Amino acid sequence: MSPAPTALQFARSDTSWLTEWRRTIDWGLMGGAFFLIGIGLLMSLAAGPTAAIRIGYDNEYYFIIRQAMFAVAAAVILVSMSLLDQTWARRVAAVIFFVSLALMVWILVFGYEAKGAQRWIRIGGFSLQPSEMVKPALIVLSGWLLAQREAYPSGPWAVIAFLFYAVTLGLLLLQPDVGQSALLTAAFVITFFISGLPWRWAAAFAGGGAALSGLLYALLPHVRSRVNSFFNPTQYDTYQIDKAAEAIGRGGLFGVGPGEGLVKASLPDAHTDFIFSVMVEEFGLVAAIVLLAAFSLMVLRGFRAAARLDDGYARAAAAGLFALFGLQAAINIAVNVALIPPKGMTLPFVSYGGSSMIGTALTLGLALALVRGQGTRTRGRYG
Repeated sequence: MSPAPTALQFARSDTSWLTEWRRTIDWGLMGGAFFLIGIGLLMSLAAGPTAAIRIGYDNEYYFIIRQAMFAVAAAVILVSMSLLDQTWARRVAAVIFFVSLALMVWILVFGYEAKGAQRWIRIGGFSLQPSEMVKPALIVLSGWLLAQREAYPSGPWAVIAFLFYAVTLGLLLLQPDVGQSALLTAAFVITFFISGLPWRWAAAFAGGGAALSGLLYALLPHVRSRVNSFFNPTQYDTYQIDKAAEAIGRGGLFGVGPGEGLVKASLPDAHTDFIFSVMVEEFGLVAAIVLLAAFSLMVLRGFRAAARLDDGYARAAAAGLFALFGLQAAINIAVNVALIPPKGMTLPFVSYGGSSMIGTALTLGLALALVRGQGTRTRGRYG
């Protein structure tokens, strides 16, 4: 008489989509994402009330409440995107890409201007920045297009991918948003490189990037001012960078304590672009190292999972998405510690901002969908 099946055998024979997702999702990356979302909520408590009072909101918890709402939305998007298979990830990315492009065109005509840029569309009481959604969508779509060269070598796949990138880049520069343009370009080049970038394309990207950088420096006063202030800080207004340096200096090893930071009261973007400085002031260098380790480990784990993928599309797209996530974090932190000129870029999941939270959740959710199963293989479950 055969022995009764065990609970483990029942679990392995369960082929429902939810069980399959639970078995194949990379829980290390998922856990890292929720850890960063939690850090973002904590830092909203630290910087939000001061920012609300400084801006003039009646409710000092204005940013905290909204950040909590954004966190819930980000969690839903993150998990929902990770449920997709590779085919549906590409289909969803294509829809998001074309819808976001249409919204970016609409914004140039009907959008509202803030801080000298026209990037947002108002929906109810919220502002949406479509460029945050178009970036991961373009990376996934480009990864798929470039992979088609193996099956259909005579098709103009690389040209189509480049045209999609060029149109997106043009719309970003018209807003203008030079920082996001540079970030998108870096992630796109990495995706192209993983797909087998020919040397002539590499030379074209390098030459075109250098020429475009010089043109933007010549044509855009705010770009010229930021670059000049970085190299000649004594001759230009470097108030925010100076305040960020002051906050980091006050923090020391263990910080001045939660809520005890002083610099955030006079730092205009303390709850957004300079949230890292607020964290270091209140929680110290130790907290900064933990945060850096979290970002670094997630990116390295993501790259390793992408490298094990057999499918060229999934491998290139996943690598591009993890690069997009990691580079944005690196740029934000580099600005905070005055290693590069100011970019006006948020720290993924940590800075306040609905568009940033949703865009980051979309980026990691699609990446998790593409590398499904790779995290479990490292533990030997699939041999």
